Amino acid sequence: MSLKVYGTSSVAEFLGDRIVYRNLAPVDTSLPGLAEVARQVGLAPGVIPRKSQPDYARVVAYLLEFARKQSAPKTSLKRLAFVGDTYMNDSTAFANLCQAGEWQGKAFIGADRLDEAAEAKVSAAPGGGELYVANRWQMLADFDRFCKENGFPFDEQTAVVIDLDKTALGARGRNDHVIDQARVLAVRRTVAGLLGAAFDTSAFQRAYDQLKQMEFHPFTADNQDYLAYICLILGSGLYNLAAVVADVRSGRLSTFHQFIEQVQARQDELPAGLAQVHSEIYANVRRGDPTPFKPFRRNEYLETVNRLGHLPDETPLSIMLGQEIVLTHEVRSLALEWKRNGALLFGLSDKPDEASLPTPEQAAQGYQALHARRTHAVGY
Repeated sequence: MSLKVYGTSSVAEFLGDRIVYRNLAPVDTSLPGLAEVARQVGLAPGVIPRKSQPDYARVVAYLLEFARKQSAPKTSLKRLAFVGDTYMNDSTAFANLCQAGEWQGKAFIGADRLDEAAEAKVSAAPGGGELYVANRWQMLADFDRFCKENGFPFDEQTAVVIDLDKTALGARGRNDHVIDQARVLAVRRTVAGLLGAAFDTSAFQRAYDQLKQMEFHPFTADNQDYLAYICLILGSGLYNLAAVVADVRSGRLSTFHQFIEQVQARQDELPAGLAQVHSEIYANVRRGDPTPFKPFRRNEYLETVNRLGHLPDETPLSIMLGQEIVLTHEVRSLALEWKRNGALLFGLSDKPDEASLPTPEQAAQGYQALHARRTHAVGY
């Protein structure tokens, strides 16, 4: 059996607007916003928890219960199914959701690893629920059978949470590199646009490639906004890559916040245009905004949305998988079946809202949210 194209569709076909991006603001405006949910579940105002945190699960669990009451007022959720691609982050989010909702849970964690023999491993998730970890996306159908054979139906008492990035779109191991390409190009174009003639492509790539490594995650917090900003400051000449690397490795420079405070102390040495950009990013960081580099994220939206469904239907599959972000057919087909059977479907994305949704001006020009944009569906 080989991969094939199953026409075109969008994530909205099976999720509608029941989706939250990083800011936890439901795209479906019939659902309560984060400020209201925070009051209901006792969270501190103005704080946006991250996906792996228990408070994030409390918000999403409240939204799931609210959405279920909208469409089935006499029904209570008893089960949670989760479909994702990352063992650590998604399994933690899944376990937190099971605890927050007091639900029985089963999660599918998938990726295509075609250099390995096909296999699935079932294990207990830390904190509750079962994990079904598979190295083929087509084994999602096996997960469906596994659930049903073990007293876990996909009916009105079941919520299905589906990860968007590298799961529903750009499946890990099959098509995820196109999502990464869009992000890297957005960083490069943002930095190049701000530096102008001073931009050095080779120096940028060296800095980006080195600082994105796991060794530097404690420094960058594995945050693409922080990494893009660091590359911008290095490109300005205010700091030298070798010196920053040496300071991080020696422990003299341990966090991004320490770095940006040092830049703040030297902001008078920056060109006027860059000083203004720095001031905006610095203010966003001080406010606790996890996506402080707004121009970069807006460029990421454009680079990403322009890679959805832009190729002709007759494009060879190898080229399509290399240049277009495609919909994962296995996820789409099972999600539609679960929806027909009455399950509540809901989507999560850790991608920033600024990198996922058009501005009002862009929307007026016909741009769509990533989940609404049609693209080719590819799978087995």
